[in-house]
Amino acid sequence: MSKEVNVKIKFFGKEVILIVCFIFFSSALAFAQGKDIQTKGKVMELDFAKKTVIVNEKTFVWDANTLFYDEKRSPISITADRLAKGTLVSIEATWIKNKPLIIKKLTLLPPK
Repeated sequence: MSKEVNVKIKFFGKEVILIVCFIFFSSALAFAQGKDIQTKGKVMELDFAKKTVIVNEKTFVWDANTLFYDEKRSPISITADRLAKGTLVSIEATWIKNKPLIIKKLTLLPPK
């Protein structure tokens, strides 16, 4: 009977280790994910070559996954005549530690 108990204890120990490892890895992935940021303001600076825009003194970058919308929330392709210095925008971005703010969605806002 002691052999059965000993085998059950060894098996239980392996389960605990597996569960702890699973929790550790899933929490590590959660910490690696970005923090979402939303802001509205005027475009202060714009550089199409570097794909950067400064709004509210924060520098944002866009990539191939960034979505651009006009004032009516219709998808657009971004051009210099649509996005210019002084344009009101709403930005949803992701911040990951030691990386720039990456724009997920940029919406042009109607002028006030």
